[in-house]
Amino acid sequence: MLIEFRLENHRSVQDEQVLTMEAGRIGTDGDPRLRVIQGHSEPLLPVAAVYGANASGKSNVVSGIEFMRNAVVHSHRAWPPEGGVPRDPFAWGIKSQEPSLFEVTFVNGEIRYQYGFVADDDRFLEEWLHAWPHGRKQVLFEREGDNFKFGEHLHGENKLVEQVTRPNALFLSAAAQNRHDQLTPLYGWFRQVRVANLGVRRRTVQDVSETWLSRSMTPVPTTEQQELSATAPVADDRIGALRALLQAADVGIVDLKVSVEEDDGSSVRARRARRVRLFLQHQAGNDDAWLPLEEESQGTLTLVRLAPHILETLWTGGVLVVDELEASLHPLLGLHIVRQFNDSKLNPKNAQLVFTTHDTNLLGTTLGEAPLRRDQIWLAEKDESGTSRIYPLTDYKPRKEENLERGYLQGRYGAIPFLGEIAPVKE
Repeated sequence: MLIEFRLENHRSVQDEQVLTMEAGRIGTDGDPRLRVIQGHSEPLLPVAAVYGANASGKSNVVSGIEFMRNAVVHSHRAWPPEGGVPRDPFAWGIKSQEPSLFEVTFVNGEIRYQYGFVADDDRFLEEWLHAWPHGRKQVLFEREGDNFKFGEHLHGENKLVEQVTRPNALFLSAAAQNRHDQLTPLYGWFRQVRVANLGVRRRTVQDVSETWLSRSMTPVPTTEQQELSATAPVADDRIGALRALLQAADVGIVDLKVSVEEDDGSSVRARRARRVRLFLQHQAGNDDAWLPLEEESQGTLTLVRLAPHILETLWTGGVLVVDELEASLHPLLGLHIVRQFNDSKLNPKNAQLVFTTHDTNLLGTTLGEAPLRRDQIWLAEKDESGTSRIYPLTDYKPRKEENLERGYLQGRYGAIPFLGEIAPVKE
């Protein structure tokens, strides 16, 4: 479970910014579904929403999480040895030449960990991993340049991994690729962080969903707690799960089917390549009412693009980070997704959702009970120098009965655009 993400010198985030999932002391706002996650010294939140004007920097927080995740998962195996570190620092001024910092605090296996690194364009300058078993701090390893220090509680082939860790690769990434028993589960935590950018092209949408279906047709757990909604059937495989989600979303889809195409062409690995195509049915009992995925509306494509991330995260209990949750989705559908993560019956593995959005319906009661606690709401804004900052809504201490949607749109909490005339009248 994610506790905190810390970021400095990444894109428009020039100074250190912190996003925390620790719950505030505000109660449940009268709705027991707006619950917190136990299992940490402080209760954690299953959902956090980041609001802000266009170009305020909220998407750069998502980008920072994605970069950190990719550095852990791919730097040792996939980054070119002489390629440096593909970071994206603040674009101008002295900060563009300074290092970037990424740090995450999380719970894995009931133990709290803090992991982070500092990098410039050429290499990782620092890297550290600390643990708190039984509430007492342990230094597992610390890296400064080419110098590594290993704590007495980190067992395994540490020196061997040190020798194969390149300057532009992370020790944690190299340790997992070399089967370090103690560190591989922490690498696995990062693999369960899924990032979805919904402003994508149709081809990307099609590739993601169809690749996900082709990867495995094996059953997943079929407990009552994994129902996709109060009325959706229990999912017994990926196809069934996707079918249930689309039906629950009420986008006019009544069924789906997949066509598996085998390619017997030459292959170095001497195996048959599989190509899965997805077809959606729009009218029950009508054999002509099937459309291939690529001919669907943008809203349906967005939902199908997001569905694998939602399902896998709810099944495994990971972290899902979504940029622009409302992109081409009806407000009620966005509300439905948020409530899935907030509801302990639909989210028994304590999966977490972090998303950016402009959808102010999630702040008020227009669609029913407010789906977000006051401490689940974050705001992003950019100052005159182009520097972004994020801050929690609770900094403004809004009252329990306060209309958050109205207050936000009126600029009471900041993080909104200041609009001039789009087409000024000529004199």
